[in-house]
Amino acid sequence: MLRTGWANPPYRHRSLYLRSAMAMAMGFATPIKFKTTSIMNNAEHHHALDASYMKRAAELSDKSAGFTSPHPNFGCVIATTSSVGKVVGEGYLYAQGTKPAEVQAVEAAGEYCRGATAYVNMEPGDCDGDNTALSAFIQAGITRVVIGIRHPLQHLRGKAVQALRSEGLQVDVLGEDLRSITFEDALKSCLVVNAPLLYRSASRVPFSVLKYAMTLDGKIAASSGHASWISSKKSRSRVFELRGRSDAVIVGGNTVRKDNPRLTPRHGGGHLPMRIVMSQTLDLPEVANLWDVREVPTIVVTQRGARRSFQKVLASKGVEVVEFDILNPKDVVDYLYDRGYLSILWECGGTLSASAISSGVIHKVHAFVAPKIIGGKNAPSPVGELGMVEMTQALELIDVSYEQIGADVLISGYLQPIPDLTPVIPSVDETSAIDPSLSPYDSPIIFFYKTWDPYGSFSNFSPHPIRLPDENGDYITWSSVEHYYQAHKFVGSSDPNARSYIEEIFLAKSPEEAARMGRKLQREHPDTVRSDWESVKTDVMYTALKCKYSIYPHLKSMLLSTVGCVLVEASPHDLFWGGGRDGEGLNYLGRLLMKLRSEFVGDDTHKPPEISATCHET
Repeated sequence: MLRTGWANPPYRHRSLYLRSAMAMAMGFATPIKFKTTSIMNNAEHHHALDASYMKRAAELSDKSAGFTSPHPNFGCVIATTSSVGKVVGEGYLYAQGTKPAEVQAVEAAGEYCRGATAYVNMEPGDCDGDNTALSAFIQAGITRVVIGIRHPLQHLRGKAVQALRSEGLQVDVLGEDLRSITFEDALKSCLVVNAPLLYRSASRVPFSVLKYAMTLDGKIAASSGHASWISSKKSRSRVFELRGRSDAVIVGGNTVRKDNPRLTPRHGGGHLPMRIVMSQTLDLPEVANLWDVREVPTIVVTQRGARRSFQKVLASKGVEVVEFDILNPKDVVDYLYDRGYLSILWECGGTLSASAISSGVIHKVHAFVAPKIIGGKNAPSPVGELGMVEMTQALELIDVSYEQIGADVLISGYLQPIPDLTPVIPSVDETSAIDPSLSPYDSPIIFFYKTWDPYGSFSNFSPHPIRLPDENGDYITWSSVEHYYQAHKFVGSSDPNARSYIEEIFLAKSPEEAARMGRKLQREHPDTVRSDWESVKTDVMYTALKCKYSIYPHLKSMLLSTVGCVLVEASPHDLFWGGGRDGEGLNYLGRLLMKLRSEFVGDDTHKPPEISATCHET
């Protein structure tokens, strides 16, 4: 009798089932509640608390979407470990270079940190090597850290977990140490909030989302091409939010000709994505909203040699033109990956959408379906010809969600699943295995660009404050080299507005924000820029770099560890400070770092030519 139904007992543990069955056999009407059951319920209760706090950490981290890019979204929750549990501190990373989420949460929790548990949606990753976030936990007395996902970047993955455990903290990672079904939604939240970084790390392309609005009969415009407006005002507001979360928005030439869009977030927040137009022939109007770059920059990507005269017209308006030997979505996203972009929103017509899907670059789809019917044999559809002749070939979305927005229905889903947490990124050692004719050791070149790279601290955007005297000799602490450099475009200017511009840049919340601000002010108010800027900007940069590497010993050691190597700032678009897309750049940042390195080792043999920067003691 006891073995009946043994394969599917009503309790999780066989011993409990056995004792309950014995109790009923002895005449008890209901099973006896043994102490072990309450222990189980206790564990489930704590798991439920862990899951809810982790979902909250992911929710917090999402507040910075669009601002932290190309860095991860970090959120942190600190809670007491009592049976009820209580949140005592929260924080999220606004942007790279601002106060870490972990530090914010520790400061908010104060003395309640002792013995508490910290929840972070992603493993902390201090690219600059100062371990600020980890130190905050350790010094505050946190005893346990629950991590949603490990850091997807290979050179940071697992380091924080190991460091915290070596300090005696208990570290639990979802899916590894905590495997209960209770954590499924929390783990999914952590994956989704940093999906762009996971895709970029695993696939080496930016996370690409295709967005379109269509009628019930699958049309994105009337036969005449008229398309305003298919979706409701509420749906359009959601689109503005999507733009505000993206690094760039891509449209095709036909969209520019027919719709004359602005592609701004408007109601979606302060982040302004780059606007990108793909056009093989450059058959584009000379007057268009996208050519107004006073607020938001625009890039036009085209086929090499297309309408050279029109390229000059665009350049005169401040529009950047990038040529490709053959224009296709895959090469464009590869280029945007090199520029450091994390997420791309495609708002194009059916022809370009089909090309992007066929190229395998689209990861997610947002389809707004309006309760309208327009008909028309020649009315365009959201996706053009894909070459499919049977329904069995149809692409199916996974992890589909449905949401009613006003009168419309938003259908969202992934064409490609969120990548595994162990992305396969070819290492230097694997290069020769991929192509035996290549040897990564022939040329001792170290490339650096984004702060998350192994040598990311060489970037001007690394969050290392520097302290230097102003024109009056008073020492000022700048949040980063980039803050200092951008502000000094206006130092000494005779224009009365220059001082306010300097203060705006000084107060910028992140290096990225300082860079956007300085470039925009220089572009919009060129007369405000100091008259000698072109001749002194390398001196300004060198002064800031020398200060940075002089006051941070670990940075100086990193720089000295590269002796004998060529340093190249791998920006594909900055042809002055960077090496350029095809090595055509002047690489002045790399050259200045090599000059500084030579000065540190007392060797002038590596002194780069044509640099007149004078070293100023700080």
